[in-house]
Amino acid sequence: MSAIAEQAGRILVVEDEPRLAGVLCDYLHAAGFVTEWVADGNAVLPRVQAWQPDLLLLDLMLPGRDGVDICRELRTTSAVPVIMVTARVEELDRLLGLEVGADDYVCKPYSPREVVARVQAVLRRVRREPGAAAVPGLHLDEAACRARWQGQDLHLTQVEFRLLHALAATPGRVYSRDQLMDRLYSDHRIVTDRTVDSHVRNLRRKLAEAGAGDLIGSIYGLGYRFDG
Repeated sequence: MSAIAEQAGRILVVEDEPRLAGVLCDYLHAAGFVTEWVADGNAVLPRVQAWQPDLLLLDLMLPGRDGVDICRELRTTSAVPVIMVTARVEELDRLLGLEVGADDYVCKPYSPREVVARVQAVLRRVRREPGAAAVPGLHLDEAACRARWQGQDLHLTQVEFRLLHALAATPGRVYSRDQLMDRLYSDHRIVTDRTVDSHVRNLRRKLAEAGAGDLIGSIYGLGYRFDG
C-alpha cells in the first residue's frame, strides 16, 4: 500500500452491483484512495469495525440490510463520514427527513468523477477542525447548518448555508451558476440561473447586515466568487 494512497484515505464501497462497484473502485484508485468492496448489507458494520475506513460510499438498496438501517446503527458508535447512494430521486426527501446521519447524498445514474469529487470534498471538511473555515471571522457549523460572522448568527436557510460553504471553502475561485446549482441541489432538480442569483442576493444581504461587507463578487459572464 503506497504512502500516497494511505494519505488520501481508505474508502469502503458498499454496492451490490459488481460492475458499478468496480468502476467506482477504479476511479477512486486513480485518485489515490485505497478501497474495499462489500456487496451485502449484513457485512457492512463488521467490516467497518475491522478495517476502520475513512469514508463509506453506502448504497441505499442492499441485500440483507438497507443503507438507512446501516447508517442509523453506525451513527450510534461512529462518526465516519457516509455518502449515501440512491437510484431513486424521490428517496432524497425521505432520507433527508429521516436525518439518518449521512454527510452527503448522490443519485444514480451519476458520473464516477463526481462521486470522487464528493468523496474528496467530504474528507476535506471532516479533516479540518470542527467549524473551521478558510475565511477569518467566518464560522461554519455543518452539523447544525449554522453560519456565524464574528460570532453573530447569519440566520441562513439550508440552501444559503450550502452556497456560503461552497464559495468560502475556496476563496478566489470562480463558480459558474451550474456548478453552484450542483452543490445547492443534490437531487438535481431543475432550477433556473435566476434561482442562484436570488440566493446570492439574499446571502449578500445577510452578510452585510452582520457587518461582513460585500464578500461575494460577481464575475461577468462567468459566475461568483468569495472575496473574503
